[in-house]
Amino acid sequence: MDANNNKKPAPGGDSNKDGGGKRPTGQNIINIVLVALVLVIITQFISNARTAASRTNTTYNTFISWVDEGQVEKVVLQDGYIYITLNDSEGEIYYTGQVDDPDLTQRLLAAGVEYSQETTAENTFLNTIFSIIIWVVVIYLCYSIFFRFMAKRMGDSGGGFGGMMNVGKSKAKVYNMEENTGVTFKDVAGQDEAKESLDEIVDFLHYPQKYKNIGAKQPRGALLVGPPGTGKTLIAKAVAGEAGVPFYSLSGSEFVEMFVGVGASRVRDLFQEAAKHSPCIIFIDEIDAIGKSRDSHLGGNDEREQTLNQLLSEMDGFDGSKGIVILAATNRPEILDKALLRPGRFDRRIVVEKPDLPGREAILKVHASKVLIGENVNLHDIALSTSGATGADLANMVNEAALRAVRMGRHFVMQEDLVESVELVIAGKEKKDRILNETEKRMVAYHEVGHALASALQKNAQPVQKITIVPRTMGSLGYTMNMPEEERYLLTKEELKSQIVMLLAGRAAEEIIFNTSSTGAANDIERATQMARKMVTQYGMSDTFDMMNLESTQSQYLDGRNVLTVSEATGAEIDREVRELIKGCHEEAAVLLLKSREKLVEIAEFLILKETITGDQFMAILKPPALEPPVMEDVLLPAEEPPVMEDVLLPAEEHPTVEDVLPPPEGSPAVS
Repeated sequence: MDANNNKKPAPGGDSNKDGGGKRPTGQNIINIVLVALVLVIITQFISNARTAASRTNTTYNTFISWVDEGQVEKVVLQDGYIYITLNDSEGEIYYTGQVDDPDLTQRLLAAGVEYSQETTAENTFLNTIFSIIIWVVVIYLCYSIFFRFMAKRMGDSGGGFGGMMNVGKSKAKVYNMEENTGVTFKDVAGQDEAKESLDEIVDFLHYPQKYKNIGAKQPRGALLVGPPGTGKTLIAKAVAGEAGVPFYSLSGSEFVEMFVGVGASRVRDLFQEAAKHSPCIIFIDEIDAIGKSRDSHLGGNDEREQTLNQLLSEMDGFDGSKGIVILAATNRPEILDKALLRPGRFDRRIVVEKPDLPGREAILKVHASKVLIGENVNLHDIALSTSGATGADLANMVNEAALRAVRMGRHFVMQEDLVESVELVIAGKEKKDRILNETEKRMVAYHEVGHALASALQKNAQPVQKITIVPRTMGSLGYTMNMPEEERYLLTKEELKSQIVMLLAGRAAEEIIFNTSSTGAANDIERATQMARKMVTQYGMSDTFDMMNLESTQSQYLDGRNVLTVSEATGAEIDREVRELIKGCHEEAAVLLLKSREKLVEIAEFLILKETITGDQFMAILKPPALEPPVMEDVLLPAEEPPVMEDVLLPAEEHPTVEDVLPPPEGSPAVS
């Protein structure tokens, strides 16, 4: 027997295809006919009402007088009424009731009136049947077109009525054991802590009995939290790949449709299918689409709340011993409903952060193993220069480096390709069509050299790696790239001030050389202001406010927006403190550059000539090589004349004491 014969169809998969080709059932046809009959009756009622409104009632005596006077053109007898059309009446019709008058026919013939009598019972019946048939066809076509459209919108390939019948089916993408996710923990680098937290879940799915023997219960669910691009979905797939169990993957937005109740139905169907294939893993990406906190504000989404309530019910109701694990991912944990985060539902919160230096290097090695790499490639240097990059950013950089190598006609990736790809992600591509005039070019050059000099002349600044005045697509007319010597997790107050000085040194260079300022410092001012504000409001580095927290961070994994938590008066004091801090750093940057004005001019003119210089070229001009060292014989005294120790050291009684250097504290007794 073929093993595939026993394979159960996945939800949202083959089972939906069968439903797509179904025709309307008998009950559906009856419903359509009843609707059509009601529409026919309503149509005839409206038609009769309109007809009656367009006719004028008159008396039988008036009608006879019109006939005798020869004013009547046409008479129709129908359903007990006499319908009268007069000469030159412009289509207006009069009517009166039919009475027992045997002389009426002879009177009409004598007057030359066109006369007819209609029997409408048969015609009315046929018209009614014909109208019903027309309405049935119209309703059927509209019904089919509408639900074909809805079926396509909901992802049903068959369309028609089958799509409507499957609208409540789960749309989860299923990876069965035969067709694995293709991802294991070996493919996930830079997230060792997250993998360690999930190892226990994998072990439980492999060996559930040893946990049952001791009385331990499997965690119901784990919530993966972190910024976009850090690999939350990849880690979830790796868990399924390691456990070797079916993996149900779908997005939170796939539960929500325009019909109320569809999302809840899909949640029920998902858990029913998962129970049939347990042990398994359910992964809901972007769970904040359905898991937002419930509130009583107007404009709430009843469909979303019903879906959330059903999810909470299912997570409470399923048997944890069956081996169903729920993983979910979000980068907005602060907006999730509290009931979703309590123990017994999502028991664990696993933070998937941006990788540190070893993590970035490991991620680069994983992606670099998929392309041809030259011998001169140093991934450690690339990892150092990509602080703050996510796994997705690093993958993009390696791919951009491979594309550049192809454009340059090489068969492997070199270090310069990776360096250029880092710059491409940070600053964009070079804009070769943007040509600066000589004045702008000189101003940009002095601006960037001002940044570089401030970095080199300060003790706590980062070394310069590259200076360029070639415009980039992300809006910069030039930039200075710094490479840290090591990964740092803490910054001191002096180091933060050094960074602000470096940012403001570009504007200071413009003011010193050109005695003016330009718009090129806009981004520098923005970054310096943000850094200074954090020093005052979050880091407790203010003499005025000491260690008082003045701002709270919202959406820390997205934009990291800060919101003041103080009064307007305190906010004004914060602004003054930030302004004084920035002003002091600006003055310090100007002093640094004034002391090194000659080097500023020399390096800037060299940059104007070359347009791009490396950090080594910059340092060679800033610190020229020393002269040849003097010969030792020219320095040392002749051997026969060594200095005597007594000639160097002062006599003991002449050595200064502590009292001679430091004045005595106020109020202390004098020492005799």
